[in-house]
Amino acid sequence: MASMPCFSLLLLLFSFAFPSSSSATTRKLSSVEQKPLLKYHNGPLLKGNITVNLIWYGKFSSTQRSVIVDFLNSLSSPKTTLSPSVSSWWQTTGKYRGGLSSVIVWKQTLDDKYSLGKALKTSHLTALALKAGYGHGNAVNVVLTSTDVVVNGFCMSRCGTHGSVRFKKSRFPYAWVGNSVSQCPGYCAWPFHQPVYGPQTPPLVAPNGDVGVDGMVINLATVLAGTVINPFNNGYFQGPAAAPLEAVSACTGIFGKGAYPGYPGEVLVEKTTGASYNAVGVNGRKYLLPAMWDPQTSTCKTLL
Repeated sequence: MASMPCFSLLLLLFSFAFPSSSSATTRKLSSVEQKPLLKYHNGPLLKGNITVNLIWYGKFSSTQRSVIVDFLNSLSSPKTTLSPSVSSWWQTTGKYRGGLSSVIVWKQTLDDKYSLGKALKTSHLTALALKAGYGHGNAVNVVLTSTDVVVNGFCMSRCGTHGSVRFKKSRFPYAWVGNSVSQCPGYCAWPFHQPVYGPQTPPLVAPNGDVGVDGMVINLATVLAGTVINPFNNGYFQGPAAAPLEAVSACTGIFGKGAYPGYPGEVLVEKTTGASYNAVGVNGRKYLLPAMWDPQTSTCKTLL
């Protein structure tokens, strides 16, 4: 079993607290300037049609579920005519060797009885992923945990993760993202909450009115892109395999032009609600999506 943490805002916040620390802590400022190369390690990538199976662990409202499902359905949707679109963000993954893959939400499993309790280890996450079943090599089982579920390492070293588990004689990728709103929104739901460290500028208004779920979308986007380009820990990444920088985590904290630590960059603002966003999806949903490393231009590409 392999597992890779999604650092999201954590390295950015760490750089605030320890500004003279190692190169890993200065990555946020140097990611565009030094143009790091995500090296291909000759492993398989996910291609073609990718089915995403969702495991909702804990209490989620129907509205919360629809925000995330609409995001996933927006990744490959040709129906969105407004620009910038969620699908145009996802198209950057097509510039990697595997090419552009389509994403389809397939099966959803509700586990609102907390079958494994409210304190989970990584082994529990993989068990939940396996419990949801396995169809074929392009299936990704995604575990989503609610606000009252504590996961080992959550808020300390990761906001989500992706890895792979063995099923009979093969491996299949899985991912996990938690709702941080009651545990560490300053880590895992920034910029919709003031950060724990650094400049205490006013947070942005969450585009779907839910700090925790809109933060989950950012982290889900991060781990899903990482899953596609590095599903088995031997695809595209930079740095150590145990803590790799991937398509989005190489561009942590960047959402628009002019971004720097503590400032997400220039984004769009909804006039009536004041909500900030940079992408439009199906059903008119608005999202704030992180920059993604573009291997063709060697830059952190934003939608704005």
